[in-house]
Amino acid sequence: MPGIRGPAEYSQEPHRHPSLKVNAKEPFNAEPPRSALVSSYVTPVDLFYKRNHGPIPIVDHLDSSYSVTLTGLIQNPRKLFIKDIRSLPKYNVTATLQCAGNRRTAMSKVRNVRGVGWDVSAIGNAVWGGAKLADVLELVGIANLTGSTDLGGRHVEFVSVDRCKEENGAPYKASIPLSQATNPEADVLLAYEMNGETLNRDHGFPLRVVVPGVIGARSVKWLDSINVIAEECQGFFMQKDYNMFPPSVNWDNIDWSSRRPQMDFPVQSAICSVEDVQMVKPGKVSIKGYAVSGGGRGIERVDISLDGGKNWVEASRTQKPEMHYISEHNSSDKWAWVLFEATIDVSQTTEVIAKAVDSAANVQPENVESVWNLRGVLNTSWHRVLLRLGHSNL
Repeated sequence: MPGIRGPAEYSQEPHRHPSLKVNAKEPFNAEPPRSALVSSYVTPVDLFYKRNHGPIPIVDHLDSSYSVTLTGLIQNPRKLFIKDIRSLPKYNVTATLQCAGNRRTAMSKVRNVRGVGWDVSAIGNAVWGGAKLADVLELVGIANLTGSTDLGGRHVEFVSVDRCKEENGAPYKASIPLSQATNPEADVLLAYEMNGETLNRDHGFPLRVVVPGVIGARSVKWLDSINVIAEECQGFFMQKDYNMFPPSVNWDNIDWSSRRPQMDFPVQSAICSVEDVQMVKPGKVSIKGYAVSGGGRGIERVDISLDGGKNWVEASRTQKPEMHYISEHNSSDKWAWVLFEATIDVSQTTEVIAKAVDSAANVQPENVESVWNLRGVLNTSWHRVLLRLGHSNL
């Protein structure tokens, strides 16, 4: 692609915030301290988790020659230049992106898993600015709410400039159903801004896809082409990764074809104001964290327990500052997390548990053992932290 290329090595990586916890250097994968997640509703760009599969693409120059190819099972393939995309109505969508492997480290304590060792911070909430994919597809004659093109296209594949070893040096790619891509209410974006600023290199400059409510692996960065295809994308990360298997499956008996690619993420919550084992003084302790569910489902409540789940108290929930949060109300951001808070009284060593319930009454499972899988994805079990009495600033 003119002006942007995927390098073969890591000598020109961008600068990153020093407080990020680096889980892997090549490719670079890092998450912020968990306390940073509850400092503001919108995650600062520098503290947004970084999930990459290869060297960050390099922008040599960006001029009017930059374009995205839109092709496949459509009547009118064409190149879309950045000016074409920017000429469409701009939407700002507040949406939480979450790696499917968020909280993998807790799952690895049950049995070994393969993947980046994420704590609870492979997640972030941002305001994404760009054109709706539904509007972009209308430029090539695909009407809103279309499930299939006349030529049999039922899925929309996104191909990146990013090249990765899992694809044997070919580009990273993923897809979503055409019915989702053409639905304006799904808010799928071709984004060129993040938190009101131009995307930076780590987050997909100059153009990326944002698929709200879906695991982050489908929000392809550094967009090169869009292909309308008959079947789901056959790329590695659709067909041989990010699939949900039961605990009985291991690397000897796995059958990737037996599972569909994971799309929506399940209901999730995590405590962020304290660490997993932390010393606290006797008395009042503020418990803060995030809760989120995929598919646009709201968070109906977050429950906190101090006695192993026998008794629960409900935490308060907020989104926008100084505005009361109501699940799935038109005043709420349906694709975004909520921040929760509860004040507890600690007089002895205590395990604090958080669990969220979404608007469809989905609830987090009690034990990580019940959702363990060999790739360590979608750990949405109750989140637990242990508070020990001692000297502390809390």
